[in-house]
Amino acid sequence: MSQQHPAAPAPHSAAAVADRRDWWRDAVIYQVYPRSFADSNGDGMGDLAGIRARLPYLRDLGVDAVWLSPFYASPQADAGYDVADYRAVDPMFGNLLDADALIRDAHELGLRIIVDLVPNHSSDQHEWFKRALAEGPGSPLRDRYHFRPGKGENGELPPNDWESIFGGPAWTRVTEPDGSAGREWYLHLFAPEQPDFNWEHPAVGDEFRSILRFWLDMGVDGFRIDVAHGLVKADGLPDLGSHDQLKLLGNDVMPFFDQDGVHAIYRQWRRILDEYSGERIFVAEAWTPTVERTANYVRPDELHQAFNFQYLSTAWDAAELREVIDRTLEAMRPVGAPATWVLSNHDVTRHATRFANPPGLGTQIRTAGDRELGLRRARAATLLMLALPGSAYVYQGEELGLPDVVDLPDEVRQDPAYFRGAGQDGFRDGCRVPIPWTRKGSSYGFGSGGSWLPQPESWAELSVEAQTGVPGSTLELYRAALSVRRTHPDLGAGDAVEWLGAPEGVLVLRRGEFVCVANTTGEPVTTPAYGRVLLASGEVAEAAGETKVPADTTVWFTTA
Repeated sequence: MSQQHPAAPAPHSAAAVADRRDWWRDAVIYQVYPRSFADSNGDGMGDLAGIRARLPYLRDLGVDAVWLSPFYASPQADAGYDVADYRAVDPMFGNLLDADALIRDAHELGLRIIVDLVPNHSSDQHEWFKRALAEGPGSPLRDRYHFRPGKGENGELPPNDWESIFGGPAWTRVTEPDGSAGREWYLHLFAPEQPDFNWEHPAVGDEFRSILRFWLDMGVDGFRIDVAHGLVKADGLPDLGSHDQLKLLGNDVMPFFDQDGVHAIYRQWRRILDEYSGERIFVAEAWTPTVERTANYVRPDELHQAFNFQYLSTAWDAAELREVIDRTLEAMRPVGAPATWVLSNHDVTRHATRFANPPGLGTQIRTAGDRELGLRRARAATLLMLALPGSAYVYQGEELGLPDVVDLPDEVRQDPAYFRGAGQDGFRDGCRVPIPWTRKGSSYGFGSGGSWLPQPESWAELSVEAQTGVPGSTLELYRAALSVRRTHPDLGAGDAVEWLGAPEGVLVLRRGEFVCVANTTGEPVTTPAYGRVLLASGEVAEAAGETKVPADTTVWFTTA
């Protein structure tokens, strides 16, 4: 099952796309959460065949690549981020033939496919881990994970004080094959069903290099690396000496995150990737204290891109946005990597809801806020993001202006963090509700048999059907913006912007003959007319060489 390309390269054919050099430097990449995108068989769960059927929609939207969240064989303790078999598709999503067909169809449509890779941890149902438990103390397979003797007289205390990202201790005590409480514990930075690999063991590296080749041979165009900052742990697994450790994440280098040893792994991986044609790429999910440390992951011989979580976490405020934009571009310039920009994903509250609430509430919010305000700001933030140099990520449904579903009943929630104390808030289900395609149907076109999380009735009018062809709709705004971004010579790749003078609360940036004005204030402002209006997130008025930009609105101009 290998990648195939059509023989004749039409302008947007697979061959033409494959021939485009450095495509990843300005790519718009669309994240598909397979559970929630499209259901082909009516079981209420999205699947690969459903995604395949909707690929023309993504081509018409104007994106360059599709990133698929995990679809591997998994017990689904953490929605597929607990992988039991990295070379198999979970039956709920289909099979390897479905994956192969999806990749082939995407290439025929001029789309690239990026798949998730989860190298920090496996499922506790992975064959290695099951055998490590079954074989008991002394099993060589335990060396492929972090098994350690417990503290205390009978090993009844965890080996160190690390806390799970999902809450509680990051260690679980082993129950031995005879049913007794073991003296050993195993490390899991996330759920107990997700034991961390020991990357000091050579078999782990060998296995993942083989996994990379398996999917590259099938034709995928790249990998998004989950918890890319977490593979290597500090020598000796030292105590952190602090409780409430989650508050330190993103502010300090932790003994289990962002250790310098991860970079040797990625240099090995890069050599494998460079053996393949078609400019395959790596994208790092790397939560680091600073954008400067993020830049370490995208040095020329390592990964290609890294998510810009500092930007995602920034409030809708002109001064704060300008600071993070400047710092990002400055950090990426020395390593020659493109900046990336992202506003939403499967782990955070959708930005249409974040921006509907007061700033400072974090990236998981439980209140709906001012829906109209949130949508207006979200649309404006999108045009600002797409105006910036580098690559941009779009999370499924944001092009419809979907808000988070903040009022899901407790009994339907499935986020594992929700069921564990003192961890993440556990409300990620709100951004994972299946997206609406039609005005009617048991799941608004998601599938014929309902959806695994309930959808609000209000989503009928946010559906693809309801917004298609409607001037001013959020969907048509995205389509127009992506079209302009693809065709305007000064948009896309680059490493700098020119800031022009602007009133307080307003950003004005120039890139050649393109000018972007973003009004982050709650009041209309008057700016010079920088040229012909290409696109605006709201209604603007022009007169006598000036432009009146409404509150929370972004406008694109061309001076050509």
